[in-house]
Amino acid sequence: MSPRWRNALIAVVVLLLAGVAVMWFLRSYQRVCEQATLPAYGEPSFNPLFALRETLRRDGVDAETRRTLDLPAMHLQPRDTVLLLDDPRQLASAQVEQLVDWVEYGGHLLLRMPKADDTLDGEQTLFDRFGIVPDEAAPRCQPWRVQGQEEHQEFCAGNRFTLGESARAELRWGDASDDTLAYARLRYGSGRVDVLADMDFLRNGRDDKDTGLRDLPHRDLARLVLAPNYGKGRMHLVYAAEAPSLWRTVLQRGWPIWLPLLLALLAWLWMRAQRFGPLLPSPRQERRSLLEHVRASGEHLHRYGKAPLLYDAVRQSFLARLRRRAPLAAALAGDAQLQAIADHLRWPLERVRLALQVPPSRDDTALRERIALLIQMRNQL
Repeated sequence: MSPRWRNALIAVVVLLLAGVAVMWFLRSYQRVCEQATLPAYGEPSFNPLFALRETLRRDGVDAETRRTLDLPAMHLQPRDTVLLLDDPRQLASAQVEQLVDWVEYGGHLLLRMPKADDTLDGEQTLFDRFGIVPDEAAPRCQPWRVQGQEEHQEFCAGNRFTLGESARAELRWGDASDDTLAYARLRYGSGRVDVLADMDFLRNGRDDKDTGLRDLPHRDLARLVLAPNYGKGRMHLVYAAEAPSLWRTVLQRGWPIWLPLLLALLAWLWMRAQRFGPLLPSPRQERRSLLEHVRASGEHLHRYGKAPLLYDAVRQSFLARLRRRAPLAAALAGDAQLQAIADHLRWPLERVRLALQVPPSRDDTALRERIALLIQMRNQL
């Protein structure tokens, strides 16, 4: 068979195998459409009340969301509504007084009950002014029934509360287990205050389990709690009572910038840092013999009382480097030279004088001390 026919046969076999594989794939699998909830991006990723605001606007209600409670910029009117999603105990006393006065003249305030905390609960909070007492009872669900819909369970993770004697309640939502409540609407002057154990049903919702306002029963419940001033004034939806920390914002949202910069900085420091090389190998055999001869010569001189010769060798090595590094000091003599050396090394004068004095021939301690001083002085030049 010629190469031409052989190549053609191979191509036909490959095409047949590919066709069989395509037929098997098409017969074994079929294309189906499946809906998937994409993660939020843009404003819904940081504004949990974005869906509520847009829903109210489509219903013809004037609504706006704010990150923080800015009362001077909000210009609250008697028929307005303010929803505080964050812990209202973080508010300043001046803000508390302004909100109380505004509610008394017809405002509608919605508060979420935070977890009881002895350090935050006090007489200057909104809860205390309206006669609301946080309770440490365990969270439990409340049934919520909407005609034509399956029964829902609300406030399952909410913090329950009780009402004081001074509170005037229009609506209460609890159970027979105890006197704690999951929801209450209070009258205060001409206005109303709604307290909820949780506000998860007012949020955007993340997935099929956390549906938020996408669920019809949740929209009905939201319409119920917003009813007093619905369509009568502006609705201010505040999702953070206090401004977030700058460092927290940088760490959470700025990591695409600071993480590469940090890695680049670490790489630059690693490049510029001093690194230790490999261990020095042992001296060659001939070099080792030379060192042994030098050590043996020194021991011989020391044994026969020639220690001053060893000291003089080190002293001459120091003076030779002194002439190269500090020629002015080397050109002097006597005390002037000693003072110049001491100034150059920033050493005490007596220490320099001791190092340059010849030790006694039999004083091994003085010999070692002055040789060590000379070596140290030479290394510092």
